[in-house]
Amino acid sequence: MWYVSTRGMATRVNFEGALFSGYAPDGGLFMPEELPQLGRETLNQWSMLSYPSLVKELCALFIGPELIPRDDLNDLIHRAFSRFRHKEVVHLSRLRNGLNMLELWHGITYAFKDLSLCCTAQFLQYFLEKREKHVTVVVGTSGDTGSAAIESVHGTKNVDIIVLLPKGHCTKIQELQMTTVLKDNVHVFGVEGNSDELDEPIKAVFADEAFVKKHNLMSLNSINWSRVLVQMAHHFFAYFRCVPSLDMHPLPTVEVVVPTGAAGNLAAGCIAQKMGLPICLVAAVNRNDIIHRTVQRGDFSLSETVKPTLASAMDIQVPYNMERIFWLLSDSDSQVTRALMEQFERTQSVSLPKELQSKLSAAVMSESVSDEAIIRTMGRCWEENQYLLCPHSAVAVSYHYQQMDRQQPSPPRCCLAPASAAKFPEAVLAAGLTPETPVEIAALEKKETRCTPMRKSDDWTLVLRNTIEDIGQQWSCHFLNVSE
Repeated sequence: MWYVSTRGMATRVNFEGALFSGYAPDGGLFMPEELPQLGRETLNQWSMLSYPSLVKELCALFIGPELIPRDDLNDLIHRAFSRFRHKEVVHLSRLRNGLNMLELWHGITYAFKDLSLCCTAQFLQYFLEKREKHVTVVVGTSGDTGSAAIESVHGTKNVDIIVLLPKGHCTKIQELQMTTVLKDNVHVFGVEGNSDELDEPIKAVFADEAFVKKHNLMSLNSINWSRVLVQMAHHFFAYFRCVPSLDMHPLPTVEVVVPTGAAGNLAAGCIAQKMGLPICLVAAVNRNDIIHRTVQRGDFSLSETVKPTLASAMDIQVPYNMERIFWLLSDSDSQVTRALMEQFERTQSVSLPKELQSKLSAAVMSESVSDEAIIRTMGRCWEENQYLLCPHSAVAVSYHYQQMDRQQPSPPRCCLAPASAAKFPEAVLAAGLTPETPVEIAALEKKETRCTPMRKSDDWTLVLRNTIEDIGQQWSCHFLNVSE
């Protein structure tokens, strides 16, 4: 399986090459050159599988046995999920009035990103040990990516990780999950800016090809193909758990509601759709509504500011995975994609061509949800089910309640639940409910923290480069000592 850049100007790479890259050298994102098509027979076979087994089947399709033999792949994925709290890894809760919640948050950090990052970290280690290499991972986070990335690689000898978090824009628990990890290979910076602003120095560093190569830099944000690959399993699992029967012709559809910020889960759903999975996708966003405006009227443009909301991990203005979706829906047209994205980077505003806009609105529906609606939804779900929603899950469930109250006929619907309510006690209290705090989360308060400030007056790109160079020097010294 080969991977090409959405902008068409970079040499194609195999899975290992895509894994170890952040952005492609031409600024694009890696996508499979061809998508396997899944027929009814394969879908029937896969419908009986557990979530980890689905991940194994998908990864086998997109990695190839010449890079990771199947037995090794099975072991890596088994190891990745070994510390999850639920025996199924991912669990479907069936609640009243047709509300199906796919709980993606049973990993160590109580967020869906544990699923893809645990696997990605295993793949990394596998190749690094074979190649005797070291990498420095650079991650910008709006809340959950940072802690899940740190959790997946802390204490690993071949990996250093640098995390930039937006100071004051994460919840206290999200911040503590990052700043209380005191391992030598973990470097956390608190940036005086929002999550879109802190992406700028990361993009600037990755644009310097020689520097990236010299220091073996990579990203674990959802620009990394490996994360999108694993997230495809959410959609297959949701479909198989919610479809009434696979004996009907044509196969029935299932609606999957995806609360989204950077559109990684949404891109995974679009790829699954293209492979033949009969799902209807709904992108559910908060008041930062660039994805909603793009789906509804082709308006891919920044608002004046990022609006802080209760669903803080989705307070994102630049949903970079939309580039993957544009490429996919324009029939892999890298010229169209490159022109769109370069114009967006220049002017921060693009109107999608009519044909692409109509394909997007056929593939995806969308809804934008206010903080007031989030609070109402959290209250209603508790009242009807004694089930606590995190504010991001509530964005998806708000759409479900709207449809239900309108008594619209619809296929079975599954809402993705990206995080546990335990991570967002402030939002739970705002909804007039009582937070439930697991022991592991309560213990964070008492731990020592470490976080280096990145102030507005600092040159963030320079600070980042200097940190990477320091890590490179330490690793060179370590490598020399080992060789001697």
